[in-house]
Amino acid sequence: MSLEKSIKDVISKKLEDGTIEKLIAEQLENGIKNALKDLLGSYGDVTKVIEKQVKSVMVPYLENYDYSEYITKLDSVLVDVLKSSALENKKMLENFKNLMIPDEMKTIKVTELFERWKKYVEENVETDGLEVCYDDEPSYEYVDVRFEVEYNEERSWSSMKHAVLVFECEHDEKMNYEIRIHTWPKYDKGEWTIERNSIQDINSLRHLDEFSIFLMKLNQNGTKLILDTDSDGDEVKPDKEPEATFS
Repeated sequence: MSLEKSIKDVISKKLEDGTIEKLIAEQLENGIKNALKDLLGSYGDVTKVIEKQVKSVMVPYLENYDYSEYITKLDSVLVDVLKSSALENKKMLENFKNLMIPDEMKTIKVTELFERWKKYVEENVETDGLEVCYDDEPSYEYVDVRFEVEYNEERSWSSMKHAVLVFECEHDEKMNYEIRIHTWPKYDKGEWTIERNSIQDINSLRHLDEFSIFLMKLNQNGTKLILDTDSDGDEVKPDKEPEATFS
């Protein structure tokens, strides 16, 4: 039996008997980054030759494999790992989980993306400096938010259009986002591509917020943006509640 045939058979069996799920759990718990360190280490020319052969067979095979039946199991494994992980790794693993589970959204309207960002602002906006309202129960005052699409001035010879989608929170600049988008009017029929940087280092996942992860998912899933309006504004109520004071 050839090396390629043996590799294919082993991969297929391990995918079917659940070994892959077990390995995911074990390697995620160890930090993900060093999951296959020993296998991928360089120990000489022979190792490099074998590694090249294995990759030439494994990568195309795994890329073409239908993982849809494993998505639910993968989600369950990642949830279990999160429950037992150390606190410092939880953010990284949570973001990894959110990136791994696919989203079938083909398009998203800019007003829908605005609603998603508003939810992020509600949960994370800084409340220092906000007045406290005492209507029914103590709560912080609403904060103003808005978005605008800023179109670039294009070259006359260019068939591509560029723009920047700007989300702004007047009270807390840390909530602000600039999202570069582009389209080919001749081919995209009003649909824009969201430009986001990919992750180069797994450890950087621990520093990303949930809205950044959501934008990355839209990008990696090829979700197109529909500009159903060029600007809009609203007010959002912070989720954080004022601390009780006693006089």
